[in-house]
Amino acid sequence: MRILHLLNHTRRLNGHVHAAVDLACRQVQLGHQVAVGSQGGDLDALLRSNGVETIFASHDRGPDQVLKSFLGCGGVLRRWRPDIVHAHMMTSAVLAWPSCKLLRMPLVTTVHNEFEKGAILMGLGNRVIAVSGAVASSMRRRGIAGSRIDVVLNGTIGSARMRGRSEEPQNLDHPAIVFVGGLHPRKGLPDLLRAFDAAFPHNPAMRLYVVGGGPHQDAYERTARALPCADAITFAGPRDDPYRWMLGADIFVLPSHADPAPLVLSEAREAGCAIIGTNVDGIPELLEAGRAGILVPPGDCDALARALIALTTDPAQLSEWRAKSQLNLDHLRIDRVAEETLAVYRRAAGGAG
Repeated sequence: MRILHLLNHTRRLNGHVHAAVDLACRQVQLGHQVAVGSQGGDLDALLRSNGVETIFASHDRGPDQVLKSFLGCGGVLRRWRPDIVHAHMMTSAVLAWPSCKLLRMPLVTTVHNEFEKGAILMGLGNRVIAVSGAVASSMRRRGIAGSRIDVVLNGTIGSARMRGRSEEPQNLDHPAIVFVGGLHPRKGLPDLLRAFDAAFPHNPAMRLYVVGGGPHQDAYERTARALPCADAITFAGPRDDPYRWMLGADIFVLPSHADPAPLVLSEAREAGCAIIGTNVDGIPELLEAGRAGILVPPGDCDALARALIALTTDPAQLSEWRAKSQLNLDHLRIDRVAEETLAVYRRAAGGAG
């Protein structure tokens, strides 16, 4: 099968990019011809080294450039002649849809960020992949027919992007609590800072490490500096090796207010962390409905503090939850994601025909 993935860019530190790159590389390993059309980025080298062709496809939406982007995308489809076009973001879906109609090529879309207003445009696909059951429910509420939606839960284990990474744990003080994510309100870091401050007196040896960057980093650092436990909080900034920090952690916390199916939970579970996540969107699905990680209500700093206290003051509970993180871990392998996605392609091709 000839598969063309379309996405805005191939830069690191974007979950939808990582998911698309992981999938494309695995599809080549399964014997398919695969290309990625985008405006490029630092993951292009990884794609090419895994046999994925990289093609420039403008995604510029500026008033003077959008027509050029439409025509450029159509030109890519005409030249490469894919059997399946797989769009990973709203701009890609909109640019590809007219040419897919004209050329009678099936279009598959993946909804990575359903909280965005433009996510409804992902319904342009013949088939719509939701990265969690929660995303599928949201898209149905927005008017996309359930008969066109397929759920393919995210997973990263065994992906080409993970090969060659360092397996040396980051040297951290213990008990070590790690957060990895973008520093913007949706990820809920202020809740974790307040919860950590409340839990700290129960075990002053605990340390919090914040890995990631974003537009609110300065504000969050100011908040942390004003806390009595400020000396126990480290902002490590964006890192190319976040998995090392997970390997060095005792506890991984994801306090998101909205998160369709965060790849970072797959990585944290693979690293063997005890996990605390919020009971929102796709997080419960990635934590086996609370069997592989502790679930707390989003925005509930008291509940989050109680979970931190329990894990940092009771070694038996910490060991128990680290072991539970391994429950049904194989379900988060990229092999399963690729096979389920190929099944969606076959349905899309049948429907388009």
